[in-house]
Amino acid sequence: MRLRFILGEVGSGLRRNASMFVSVVLVAMVSLFFLGAGLLAQREVNLAKGYWYDKVQVSVFMCTAQSSDVPSCSGGAVTPAQQEAIKHQLESMKPLVEQVYYESAQDAYARFKEQFAGSPYLSQVTVDSMPSSFRVKLSDPARYDDVVQAFDGTAGVEAVSDQTKVLDSFFKLLNVISIGAAVLAVVMVLCSILLISTTIRQVAFTRRRQVNIMRMVGASKATISLPFIIETTTAALVGAALAVGLLWAMVHFGVSQLVSSPTDGTIISIITTRDVWVIAPWLVGGALILALVTSWITLRRQVQV
Repeated sequence: MRLRFILGEVGSGLRRNASMFVSVVLVAMVSLFFLGAGLLAQREVNLAKGYWYDKVQVSVFMCTAQSSDVPSCSGGAVTPAQQEAIKHQLESMKPLVEQVYYESAQDAYARFKEQFAGSPYLSQVTVDSMPSSFRVKLSDPARYDDVVQAFDGTAGVEAVSDQTKVLDSFFKLLNVISIGAAVLAVVMVLCSILLISTTIRQVAFTRRRQVNIMRMVGASKATISLPFIIETTTAALVGAALAVGLLWAMVHFGVSQLVSSPTDGTIISIITTRDVWVIAPWLVGGALILALVTSWITLRRQVQV
């Protein structure tokens, strides 16, 4: 009977205060959307940096059978002798060259499959199309040109890439987006707290006669407060669900379209809808905690029940 009574109170409360319910839903949706966008931007930074970014500054890519259009690769794929000569040349450049990491074509392909598991172009990539490479950590990254000049035109070398220079601007942009989304999320969360507390006070005021009657017949404080809390958490959870839906649509119909063809040399790791589902429990949990804590504090300190 108590459960039926509480649910009845919740239903009638939602009908009487539909506009306030919708307001809480919209504010929760917007704040959680910006929070989720910030989390996704940070995940994209970590994903795009990949395995090598924090370890190396320069990548020396070997020739493959498909890179015969490069003058230094006119002989086809790099031979073991050419590869050994390149390795010795890199080691002879110490102390500028601090460390040299070798990545085989098989290792590169395995890492590619892991990073681009959600890419529609994964089936177009084979082990033979993945170049082996020497990943180089420099003692002075500003001297990247020394490595370029040393290997420019070297037989067996397809390209020398300054990984950090290419990607730093991209990561800075993502970090700005992440910080901006986080700031907006904080502002919207504060708005949510104020709106939820104001909504509870107004709803409690409109039901003051009913609340007094319940207190006179001996209803516990929990029984009186529970309908307010359920209404607020319901609105917050609906807002969280809508925010997750918007994030999914943004990634599925927007971000996923930015994936380039693996043959044009500009492909990077891109977040997928699976990343949205990873952060979704945190958004829903945050909405639930926000609604519960705000409701409890408001009812305890500001609403006389």
